[in-house]
Amino acid sequence: MPMIQVTLPEGVLTDQTRADLQQTLAATLLTWEGAPDTAFFRAQAWCLVNEVPAGAFVTAEDGAPRFRVDVTVPAGALSERRKAGLVEQVTADIATAAGLGDADRLRVWVLIHEQPDGTWGAAGAIIRFADLTAMAAGANG
Repeated sequence: MPMIQVTLPEGVLTDQTRADLQQTLAATLLTWEGAPDTAFFRAQAWCLVNEVPAGAFVTAEDGAPRFRVDVTVPAGALSERRKAGLVEQVTADIATAAGLGDADRLRVWVLIHEQPDGTWGAAGAIIRFADLTAMAAGANG
């Protein structure tokens, strides 16, 4: 079950833009995972936005807003090609929402965390990648 978290300074996005971005990022994550577009899988793709106080998330160089994206997926869910595509699209999604130009995209960092099999639980049970793959295959077949 994938999750995507974005940390950014408060006030960078309007409430509506933030809500739209959360939906977009969740859909982007499912697309690059190759998950079927079903209500079940959409309900499992979580997106959390953490807003920190303005000025709390800067570099030694300037005070321009920075964006940290942490993506958590089951180990094995993303090939190298899918990781690259996910990073590219998430960066574009955030750049669009925040009004960033091409030169500002380096302010968006995407960190992919692969959760080892057997260490993810939901509904009181361990969820294994093979179980998710079988569910996805059943939804696609």
